Amino acid sequence: MMSEKVNLTAKEILEKEFKTAMRGYKPEEVDKYLDLIIKDYENFQQEIEDLQQENMRLKKQLEEVSKRPSTQPAGTTNFDILKRLSNLEKHVFGNKLYE
Repeated sequence: MMSEKVNLTAKEILEKEFKTAMRGYKPEEVDKYLDLIIKDYENFQQEIEDLQQENMRLKKQLEEVSKRPSTQPAGTTNFDILKRLSNLEKHVFGNKLYE
């Protein structure tokens, strides 16, 4: 998936031909430098693809987790649960348990 912000691909850099001039650059130096740029482009593109796949995986994982019913209401602690249980016991069994 190539972004619209990218002007050149590694292939376009590789295939670019420059006109020669009387006092031009040494072609070997230019080629060597362009080879480094091409390698970087390929590495960046691979990293972008890896990150996009990881992003999709994490979004899917988040979607699955958000669909699962929660075992405890948000903000509920074990102390809250024990307190509720104690209140429930008092209500159901009355003070008989605590006499």
